[in-house]
Amino acid sequence: MSTTTDKPSEKLTFRRYKDGEHTWKNFHQKIFDADHSHKCPTYIQSTPPCQGSCPSGEDIRGYLNIVRGMEKPPAGMSWQEYAWRRLTQANPFPSVMGRVCPAPCESGCNRNEVEDHVGINSVEHYLGEWANANGLKFVKPEHSTGKKVAVIGGGPAGLSVAYQLALKGHAVTIFDEREFLGGMMRYGIPGFRTPREVLDTEINRILELGVQARLKCRIGTDVTLDQLRSEFDAVFLGMGAQAGRALPAKDSEAPNVVTATAFLRAFNDGRLRHVGKRVVVVGGGDTSIDVATVARRLGHIEQAHPTDFEGAIAGHMAQDVAEVSVKQGAEVVLTSVFSIAQMQANPHEIEQAQAEDITIRGGLVPVAVIKGPDGRATALRVAQCEAKFVGPKLEIKTIEGTEEDIPADLIVSAIGQAVDFTGLEVFDNGRGAVTADRSYQVQGQPGVFAGGDVLRPHLLTTAIGHGAIAADGIDRFLGGEEIGKRPKIDVHVFDLMRKYVEKGTDLAEIKEPLRGTDRATGAIHNYDNRSDRYVIPNKDLYLGHFGYVPRNRRNFITLTKESALGNFEERIEALDEAVAVAEAKRCMSCGLCFECDNCVVYCPQTAVKKVPKKEATTGRYVYTDYSTCIGCHICADVCPTGYIQMGLGE
Repeated sequence: MSTTTDKPSEKLTFRRYKDGEHTWKNFHQKIFDADHSHKCPTYIQSTPPCQGSCPSGEDIRGYLNIVRGMEKPPAGMSWQEYAWRRLTQANPFPSVMGRVCPAPCESGCNRNEVEDHVGINSVEHYLGEWANANGLKFVKPEHSTGKKVAVIGGGPAGLSVAYQLALKGHAVTIFDEREFLGGMMRYGIPGFRTPREVLDTEINRILELGVQARLKCRIGTDVTLDQLRSEFDAVFLGMGAQAGRALPAKDSEAPNVVTATAFLRAFNDGRLRHVGKRVVVVGGGDTSIDVATVARRLGHIEQAHPTDFEGAIAGHMAQDVAEVSVKQGAEVVLTSVFSIAQMQANPHEIEQAQAEDITIRGGLVPVAVIKGPDGRATALRVAQCEAKFVGPKLEIKTIEGTEEDIPADLIVSAIGQAVDFTGLEVFDNGRGAVTADRSYQVQGQPGVFAGGDVLRPHLLTTAIGHGAIAADGIDRFLGGEEIGKRPKIDVHVFDLMRKYVEKGTDLAEIKEPLRGTDRATGAIHNYDNRSDRYVIPNKDLYLGHFGYVPRNRRNFITLTKESALGNFEERIEALDEAVAVAEAKRCMSCGLCFECDNCVVYCPQTAVKKVPKKEATTGRYVYTDYSTCIGCHICADVCPTGYIQMGLGE
């Protein structure tokens, strides 16, 4: 029992009320009454910040729990396949994204508060490689809806929406103007970062669901938009932003000043075999790093004719161009208006580029292109600057008197991309993009949806997420349902009810009124899934439970100035099985029970008990006996994952 003294010390700070006060300001303050509380443990499933940070909405916590062995696969299925199938509910490209995604999920990981984030991207890479090596396929739906959807663009957004719609039983046809599917995954990223056999494997899985592809077919030119609308029940715009933005500097129309998208497309098509001796790349994002590293590998030809490289980039050089006879590494300089620390490119990729002797200079803005008598660029004039975002707008302040010229035989603009609306001008919102609502339905165009870079150029994983969300909207539209409001957090989450179905445990019928019971079998006692609206922060976890465990890192092959030349081999190696499991075990399972037994061990009333084994499943490991619980909060205090919270039923 609690006691009070006649003369309390003024130094005590934990008391809620002064002597003589007997009223509560509000009901929520009326928690403690002598030795017990009016609150009780509630089991609240929340979204972990890794999933909340993942633009694809992957159930990251879910597949890591499978890899670590906490959540068991159904009988007859390996844990690798079960984890891969959980992952690919949101993202059908784990092997590609495990290589190239900058992993915003890792920046959001709560484990950063302990020592270092979980290597989520490396585990995804392992699962993707395992699935490819073992020939895993997606499962076709048993029934067809009879509805047809046209997808314009075969990049990450278009392939993602096609995949999700095919799983829902709709007939999907992808229209793409290029020879192969993949979009920026194929034509915007060099093959030493996304091996083509890996990309083809993951694309073919989608096509094997029955998705059709019409290649070398441009909507608006080869097929009119009206024809498309008459033949299909819905349309998805996923044509991407594959037109590069020209350099915003005087005289940038010189023939050897090109965009990054044109440069990378020519390289990936096999048309670009060498570059000039001195290459200047203007950018600061991942694309600019790709351009710089490709240029470094290609090198240059001594005594090159002036028009060779811009001819290659423009697409006019023959495929059977003579092999380079005398090749040396190009001198590559990458400039950005931001400092190196503030550049948007992946820090690891920046380090790798610098190791290859690529010069990276921050705080420089292009002012003008210096041209020679023949009209070709000979240098890029830059000036020191200060750049910052004011709201969504980038403001650049040039510092007078700091101009300098950087010699260049080739200048590549990697400052952004633009959408080509030729034949599709009706969708241009006047700002070079498409306007859509939260379900990605195009404004004023019922049945037309959009996703990816046509909305806003961003990450590949963002485009994949757009496709999944748009597929939900298209499915509702085709079913004649109101699309409705999207949840606050768009993620694929662990589903406790699915675990009950897998286990063969049925819940009894709920008969109202049913309040505050731990005996009824018509509901899951004091469980609430708030994953659609709540991301659990590290302050809600008991971080003291977790000891220091160093991250298991993948092996990256770091090249030098000499070894980079002509080296187009992959630089990243997947984890092996044991290491992947060890890394998954570092996950703290934020917002979902991971069966540590703390609540059972520390409960002074033995009110927290284990669910009988025949009734237990992942996420339903313990329950509270109301007849003995006094609401002391200890179980919530020692819960490492924040899954146990104290509530009044709110």
